[in-house]
Amino acid sequence: MVLKLVGAGLSTSTLRAALVLVEKKVPFDMAKGEHKAPEFVSKQSFGQVPYMIDDDGFVLYESRAICRYIEEKYAGQGTPLVPIDPKGKALFEQAASIEFANFDPFASKAVFENFKPMWGLTPDKAVFDTLIAGLSAKLEVYEIILGKQKYLAGDEITLADLFHLPYGSSRSWGFYLIKTSN
Repeated sequence: MVLKLVGAGLSTSTLRAALVLVEKKVPFDMAKGEHKAPEFVSKQSFGQVPYMIDDDGFVLYESRAICRYIEEKYAGQGTPLVPIDPKGKALFEQAASIEFANFDPFASKAVFENFKPMWGLTPDKAVFDTLIAGLSAKLEVYEIILGKQKYLAGDEITLADLFHLPYGSSRSWGFYLIKTSN
């Protein structure tokens, strides 16, 4: 059985897990699910995407947990995404914490403003602008870190770098820019 990733095409969290599966060269099937249906909720208690069903039936949800699991299970294939030496791993954990605490809270809420029209809601430009100002301040610190090394945890790409990509994609931001430029 091939690993199955259940998610939604517009879900940044689904994209995060899919990016790691591709980077690790892990074959997988992408399945769309009704995330509030009883069958889905029996696998993902919060009714959110994504969740993964491994080739042995193991079920896991939360995109960052899925990414860490894939990296560990398939450590010998694709790109290594978590250092194995203690200091390198500590720097990775630091970088992952930076993404979770200093990038995601601003980026995820700003992207949510992008998607409001899909649910019949009106984006709030003032909220978006405030979030972008907060994110910009955090990105100034990123500039300092990245001025000293190639990636957030050092000179090799890690999961922490990939964790940023779904919110940095043009798909996430483009929808908002198109809607607000009219």
